[in-house]
Amino acid sequence: MATIARSRRIFSLVLKSNKNPRLYSTVSANGPKEPIISSSILGDPSSTTPPPVPPPESAEAGRGGGQPWSFLKYTLLAAVTGGVATAGYATYAYTLEEIDQKTKALRASANVSVGDDLSSSDKFQAMLKSAAMTVPAKLVELYLELRAAAEDHVRGFTEPLSDKLLPDLHPLEQHICTLVLDLNETLLYSDWKRDRGWRTFKRPGVDEFLEQLAQYYEIIVYSDQQSMYVDPIVERLDTKHVIRYRLSRAATRYQDGKHYRDLSKLNRDPSRILYISGNCLESCLQPENCVPVKPWKCEADDTALVDLIPFLEYVARNRPADIRPVLASYQGRDIAKEFIERNKEHQRKMQEQKQQGRLWRR
Repeated sequence: MATIARSRRIFSLVLKSNKNPRLYSTVSANGPKEPIISSSILGDPSSTTPPPVPPPESAEAGRGGGQPWSFLKYTLLAAVTGGVATAGYATYAYTLEEIDQKTKALRASANVSVGDDLSSSDKFQAMLKSAAMTVPAKLVELYLELRAAAEDHVRGFTEPLSDKLLPDLHPLEQHICTLVLDLNETLLYSDWKRDRGWRTFKRPGVDEFLEQLAQYYEIIVYSDQQSMYVDPIVERLDTKHVIRYRLSRAATRYQDGKHYRDLSKLNRDPSRILYISGNCLESCLQPENCVPVKPWKCEADDTALVDLIPFLEYVARNRPADIRPVLASYQGRDIAKEFIERNKEHQRKMQEQKQQGRLWRR
């Protein structure tokens, strides 16, 4: 009986302990938990919460909004690059006149007139075509205007200052030949040294050469130097004033990095022009009128100018219809020496003919 009473007492203590709220909460804490939000935290203004993260859809929409502008930007860049490249190639490959001829149809297509007798669809197509061709046509016209202005500006530096560098020849002198002379290494030589600076030396025989040939020729100095250099030099060189005109760099044609003498701009008959220079084939655009002479670089025993006098006097006295075939017959030879040899040969033949004539008379 004592054992049964003891068991009942233990069972009643166990029942009392299960009714204790602290023990109940401990057991329930081990079960599944749910999130608990405190009302005091929600209502507290001093507390800070991180901003909500935008959904992925809005970020994608923000990035996609710039795609049309980027496409337009790159399209315009490609169009400008292609236009510049096309204009550069056209400038290199074609002249202004050729481009004007090739683009006439394109420019005319922008001026399509829409007739009243056309149907609505035809009018729409004509207007659409005209609108589509207006921009290219205007760009071509702008290119032609800009290129014409640029070429006119460049021509002022590369072309002779006038199409007629010399005044008209007097009617009584139409039969006279024009003798064009280079300056440096032909009539004189300019040299520079550190101890004395620039000095100009006159070629041996230049005074005799000028004075003698002034009786037969119209003498002109044509140099590629600036006029501020040419004018005082010629004044000191030509003490007897036998040189009629002097032309400087402004009268030359600038081509391939060099200043060339353009004899076609002298306003003289090209069949009566002789150009004498120590570098004539490298400085003149009309090699058929050139009379090469040895370049002079202060050699004291030089006689090149004096040796040319007989040949030039012979040409002036005989007045060939065209001097260019005569000069072509001396091509690649020393004209002064070759003329002496031909003159000797001519005299020998004349002597033979005289002897044969005497024999026939006998």
